[in-house]
Amino acid sequence: MQTTLLGKDFITTEDWTNDELISMMDLAGDLKRRFAIGEPHDHILRSKTLFMLFFEESTRTRNSFESGMTQLGGHAIYLTPSATQVGHGENSKDTGGVLQRYGHGISVRDCRTGIGQAYQYELASHVDIPVISMQDDVDHPCQAMADLMTIREKFGNDLRGRKFVISWTYAPKYVRPLSVPQALVMLMTRWGMDVTLAHPKGFELMPKCLESAQAHAAENGTKFEVVDDMDAAFEDGDVIYAKSWGPIMETEEPAAVQAMCDQHKDWIADERRMELAKKKSIYMHCMPIDRGYEATDAVVDGPHSVIYDEAENRLHVQKALMALTMGGRL
Repeated sequence: MQTTLLGKDFITTEDWTNDELISMMDLAGDLKRRFAIGEPHDHILRSKTLFMLFFEESTRTRNSFESGMTQLGGHAIYLTPSATQVGHGENSKDTGGVLQRYGHGISVRDCRTGIGQAYQYELASHVDIPVISMQDDVDHPCQAMADLMTIREKFGNDLRGRKFVISWTYAPKYVRPLSVPQALVMLMTRWGMDVTLAHPKGFELMPKCLESAQAHAAENGTKFEVVDDMDAAFEDGDVIYAKSWGPIMETEEPAAVQAMCDQHKDWIADERRMELAKKKSIYMHCMPIDRGYEATDAVVDGPHSVIYDEAENRLHVQKALMALTMGGRL
């Protein structure tokens, strides 16, 4: 287990070695055990403070980070641009320079295309305390780590030969960022799984993320493929991760986005498609789910679904991450 992660930023899984990521998951498992049996562990980050800067609203992300800090004995402070001087143009150097004098870590959720991850790296360059990504325009590393932890719980630590499917689905409401599918293709190709990415034309991911996935697959002797057939993608899948994202590489104009999405309303995770996957396959989604559009209720609430296990593991992974990087001691 790596024990020298104090102060290390977590902006993308690409910046962490496999050994470091395993250390996070190992500790997450121990903290999950303590949580399950009601064993106090509020000494780990006692009297420490995490500043959470949200450029977008959240349910799971805010509550899992805030609950996690409380359970570790620390305190999380919720910030938004409009409630701080960030909204009035204060730069990352001044924001970070002040916050690091008050606390022990800064986490940021910023999905602005072309801005979010760059802002986090800029902020990190100005501070000595860890900067943690709560999601950006490129990656969602905490979600991907919770997903990997969940998969290892269901299938064991050796995932070689498993087929991981990340498929686009239709959703009518808003343009969702590319960060979740990009996080998944970059991480799962490092863990011995054959990864299939499925989406209609126009919903491509960022080239640099696809290049990373290809490189990881080549390094690990696994397969990474991109297809435009949802049925073919589901065939013999072990892990089915079906969710919506926007055609951000082409447009973010609402009317154009809706027109593109409306051409593919049949891209839904339903019972027929789940039958194409392996008998003991699992269905995953980071949530929120547009029920009836992204997936049917029968799939979301069915025997393959592990969405609530997945959501819970956000808590445990993030607690481990904060403990390792913000100076906790077991």
